Amino acid sequence: MHFNSLCPRALLTLTGLMLWAQAAWAVAPFQVRDIRVEGLQRVEPGTVFASIPVRVGDTYNDEKGAAAIRSLFALGLFKDIRLDVSGDVLVVIVEERPTIADVNFVGAKEFDKDVLKKALRDVGLTDGRPFDKSLLDRAEQELKRQYINRSLYAAEVVTTVTPIDRNRVNLSFNISEGEPAKISEIRVVGNKVFNENTLRNLFDLDTGNWMSWYTKSNRYSRTKLNADIETLRSYYLTRGYLEFRVDSTQVAIAPNKQDISITINVFEGERFVVSGVRLEGNYLDRAEEFKSLITIKAGEAYNADQVSQTTKAFTDYFGKFGYAFARVQPVPDIDRTTNRVALVLQAEPSRRAYVRRIAVSGNTRSRDEVVRRELRQLESAWYDGDKIKLSRNRVDRLGFFRDVAIETNDVPGSPDQVDLNVNVTEKPTGSLTLGAGISSNDGLGLSMGIRQDNAFGSGNSLGVQVNTSRINRVVVFNTTDPYFTKDGVSRTIDLYSRVANPFFDPESYSLETTGTSIRFGIPFTERDTVFLGAGIERTTINPGTNLPQAYSDYANQFGFSSTGYPLTAGWARDNRNSALVPTEGVFQRANAEWSTSGEVRYIRGSYQYQQYVPITKQYTFAFNTDIAMGQAPDGRTYPLFKNYYGGGLGSVRGFEPGSLGPRDATTNLALGGSKKININFEALAPFPGAGNDRTLRLYSFLDMGNVYSADQAITPSDFRAAVGVGISWISPLGPLRLAFAKPVRSFDNDRIQSIQFQIGTSF
Repeated sequence: MHFNSLCPRALLTLTGLMLWAQAAWAVAPFQVRDIRVEGLQRVEPGTVFASIPVRVGDTYNDEKGAAAIRSLFALGLFKDIRLDVSGDVLVVIVEERPTIADVNFVGAKEFDKDVLKKALRDVGLTDGRPFDKSLLDRAEQELKRQYINRSLYAAEVVTTVTPIDRNRVNLSFNISEGEPAKISEIRVVGNKVFNENTLRNLFDLDTGNWMSWYTKSNRYSRTKLNADIETLRSYYLTRGYLEFRVDSTQVAIAPNKQDISITINVFEGERFVVSGVRLEGNYLDRAEEFKSLITIKAGEAYNADQVSQTTKAFTDYFGKFGYAFARVQPVPDIDRTTNRVALVLQAEPSRRAYVRRIAVSGNTRSRDEVVRRELRQLESAWYDGDKIKLSRNRVDRLGFFRDVAIETNDVPGSPDQVDLNVNVTEKPTGSLTLGAGISSNDGLGLSMGIRQDNAFGSGNSLGVQVNTSRINRVVVFNTTDPYFTKDGVSRTIDLYSRVANPFFDPESYSLETTGTSIRFGIPFTERDTVFLGAGIERTTINPGTNLPQAYSDYANQFGFSSTGYPLTAGWARDNRNSALVPTEGVFQRANAEWSTSGEVRYIRGSYQYQQYVPITKQYTFAFNTDIAMGQAPDGRTYPLFKNYYGGGLGSVRGFEPGSLGPRDATTNLALGGSKKININFEALAPFPGAGNDRTLRLYSFLDMGNVYSADQAITPSDFRAAVGVGISWISPLGPLRLAFAKPVRSFDNDRIQSIQFQIGTSF
């Protein structure tokens, strides 16, 4: 019996099997003494033997032959299969499909090649896999889909298959990307209350501007369009238009595949005013407590945001008492004759539940304990919505994860139990801090820092800072264990070495400081932490030329080398809604340092207050003040090397860092002072053309402040002040701040620095 199928796989069921069946019909059944496979190159013989329904000793017949053909073709490894009979030996002759040796892309600029290779891997075309020509069409369609998602509708893909030795092929996808399709028109039709320009300005999508190269806001995306439609719907629903709806959306692409027009048809409806709110259902005999959570205001226009906030507050409050499945349904009772609506909040608490198990997923790098020790909801305890929310916020505030979500899942067969799944998405936790300043007097100064906030997934931080500026050369190493104790007491260790040499002349004086300290952070509340610590610090004044008289006098009294043993105490509270891009909230910090023994004795303290006030969704006002003061006890001289300095980013912009305050009469060197004050005002706005992107913002500022010696009073008449504009960008390396400042109040000998730049700073 002989069968030869040269037809494509798609025709096998119609032609190949018919020819085989016709030939096989003439062969009488026989007992198979042996099975031999011929033509294999890479496929293991065992794969063939395991796939065919015939074994040695079995009786071969037509049905088993057809089944063997079907099974082998189903593997996708062969392009031709024949069955021969030699006596009582069944011979399986196969021709393997070529193996893909390499996949290459020519002309791909929009995507990284690894992204395209992953897309092809998902459809079955990748290195080392058998080549199936039928998959090429799917691969080309998948590549085009990837480009369409980037608004490259004119992209063309041509595939070249090149046979090489050892029955292998190279695949080359030649891509002509073309120009991206751009939105040429956005229209809103059916609106009467609000003009079209007002509504279009709500959208992230637009027809392009000078920043479109960065925002890509003029590239069509269905996801972005859906988000803009939701923004439009929210705009109406928060202004009383309860029956607003989007009837249809048309997206038209021009024949040249370069221009896209979008038309949104809306129905506004009438504006409704809330006449009242009443509660229905089971409120656990706590109706008055629930009423206090209502943010819906009678007599004002219907506001969907207020309704959503109220229902969420109700659901969360039910969760506080263990009702994980509570339902709160707002039902509008509309009176169309008066355009008024009464809202009925129907509540069903369902059942109270325990938390059976808490699982952590997505932490590919961080250890489970790093997440679990932040959780305030415990296993085998009542479900508590407040504790779950607090747990989620604490994990998020670690800064190790891009996204944190806690899901509640039913336990089958146990209606009074739930499981919680903490889903996290890891993000890079290393940071590089770079700083630079340009000055007409001192040129360019550089600073650098490397920090890993989640070293080895342990939650501990390690950091190194280096400063190569002309004024200060610094090397600092620090490490923090946030859970030095199981109760959440943190421990921070610092090692540092600083050399201050304000002059390039190697014969000039310098100030060297080395020391170490240890500090513990004790959490008193979820927002408040108290810090206690101690250290040892040795300072050496290396005499030389240009030594200021104040340093000489101090050395004559206490020696050129002196040691101090400072004790530190501090407090911090952070209520900001974000550490990177805050738009509201308050941050406060107070620190005190007291050196009670050794040659260096002093006491000093500082207080910082920051507040962010949202003006609108896009605009924010920020205020910062920083006050510090130090003095020496028992009439001693305050150590000069503990002076405060001012100027530059984080202080008064527009003035060279460390240049404010008293100066030496002979060398005109800035000596700093034992008192300082900084006051900063900022107005933050979207960068022109960047839409609602909060990671790139433009800000204007007013800074004022100064540094004072011990015998000077803090008087506003001595304040330095500057105004300017800047750019704030959350870059891949960290928060970037670029400031262009112009002093509006300066004095003789002040050192001006108009351009200042830093990564990893605020204010």
